[in-house]
Amino acid sequence: MLTQFAIILREMDVLKLLGGVALLIYGIKTMGDALQNLAGDNMRRLLASLTGTPLKGILVGAVVTMIIQSSSATTVMVVSFVHVGLMNLAQAFSVIMGANIGTTIVAQLIAFNITKYSIVAAIVGMLLALAGRNAKQRQAGAGLVGFALLFIGMDMMQDAMSFLQGRADLFAALNNRPIYGLLMGTFVTMAVQASSATVGLTMAMASQGLLELPTAIAIIFGDNIGTTITAVLASLGGNRAAKQAAAAHVMFNVIGSCILMLPFLFPHYVALIRMTSPDVMRQVANAHSLFNIFNTCLFFWFVKPYTEMIKKIIPSEPQTVVPESRGARFLDAHLAEVSPAAGIDAVRKEMVSLGEVALAMIKDCRRIIIERDWKSIPDVLMAEKNIDQLTHEIIRYATEVGQKVRTRDLSLLLNSCVSGVSDIERIGDHGENLAELAQYMSERKLKFSHKATAECDEMFQLVVAAVEKSLRALEGERSELSEEALELEKKSDEMERVLRARHIERLNSGKCQPDVGVVFIDVLSNLERVADHAHNIALIVKDIQVIHHRQAVK
Repeated sequence: MLTQFAIILREMDVLKLLGGVALLIYGIKTMGDALQNLAGDNMRRLLASLTGTPLKGILVGAVVTMIIQSSSATTVMVVSFVHVGLMNLAQAFSVIMGANIGTTIVAQLIAFNITKYSIVAAIVGMLLALAGRNAKQRQAGAGLVGFALLFIGMDMMQDAMSFLQGRADLFAALNNRPIYGLLMGTFVTMAVQASSATVGLTMAMASQGLLELPTAIAIIFGDNIGTTITAVLASLGGNRAAKQAAAAHVMFNVIGSCILMLPFLFPHYVALIRMTSPDVMRQVANAHSLFNIFNTCLFFWFVKPYTEMIKKIIPSEPQTVVPESRGARFLDAHLAEVSPAAGIDAVRKEMVSLGEVALAMIKDCRRIIIERDWKSIPDVLMAEKNIDQLTHEIIRYATEVGQKVRTRDLSLLLNSCVSGVSDIERIGDHGENLAELAQYMSERKLKFSHKATAECDEMFQLVVAAVEKSLRALEGERSELSEEALELEKKSDEMERVLRARHIERLNSGKCQPDVGVVFIDVLSNLERVADHAHNIALIVKDIQVIHHRQAVK
């Protein structure tokens, strides 16, 4: 075996082969990055729709993978979503099945073998990338260059192995031993962490007659197993839910390859693939696609029992009471790495979660002041410290995501979200002010009149409604709720003026004590400013709608 390996190295241009693999991987990455940037905010919206029915999960998973050109990246995102609680295991598994189908598009592209036309794509792409009039044209140019590199790399790999044409005896140890091919595909893919590179290399070897079709198909099966290593690595720092998602991915491919195909269906599957095309490269590509489609169609009917089995193998973590002070929930580092759009949506979701903490603070302040529940004051002050800490985490994460953003629309949305986080942090500050005013009342045994208490409660309810509307608008990106929040802010301005004037009248007539009067005015002032910040949060939805409209026009 070592002698054969030495002959291969001597007769083959190893550097050229490695260069071809490198160009293939880089071309796929460049094309995927360009497609993501061209998709812009539509990519973020697509990622936000990953949850749903199994069929929807499969379809969206396939589309997302076709855009980013990496099933590993899609799976890493899914593992991250499960880790932060945005997906349950059944939803995640549906998306993983779709990702397995979507990743086969690369092999189908390679099988066209249009290297001579790819040179034209490279020239046009370079001209657009360097001289494009706008970012969209420059990204399209980068995508064309990546597309061209895909075929140039493939051509280099085929050329590097052309010296071995007719020397199939060097690979005799693999032929007629499918299990060897499966192991080879698994370990090579695990090593390079790029399944498309393994598929491309397999297609190149098959086209030179070095591998028989059954062996090439077995390597493709191993490739499907090896690509799961990325999800496993991503889950290592996650909770048990993330590990369950990674395990579902691994077992899905292992069961399909090692339990169903190889022992029972392999000869029939090879015969079927031979019938799909006379070209061996297309046969290998079809073997990759049909295997994943077949596997998905089979598991589609057993999503629930399959995921329940995974939960028995890796039991879920016991439910615990969520502490009052917590860290960021959605800011997973893997999301920002594989997709800036996913990172930005994580910022938006974390902002909504932060807003819920601030909203709870204002509700607690209402209870403290209106119902004189002084014992809750320390809870509000503690919540404000938690908001400050979370704000710093979100801003730091957003800065890291911003360094990877390459489109105007996503930059605009990220900047709007960062401004919104600052607004929520200011709501927390006003909550702290209200708690301190309540403490002042408690220490001096001050009390509002019945009339002042009713007016203060009315203002509290209006402001709470404005904050709630703005958060729900941002959470669902609903413009109608945004408009309602903006109207409530206008009402809060008017109510603050009216209530302030009434209270000044009571002070002038001696119906209210000066100390209490000052507190009342300060409460109104803080609440009015909370409504102003709710107004700013609602405007973020306006920015999102502008982005949607601009992309629809394009």
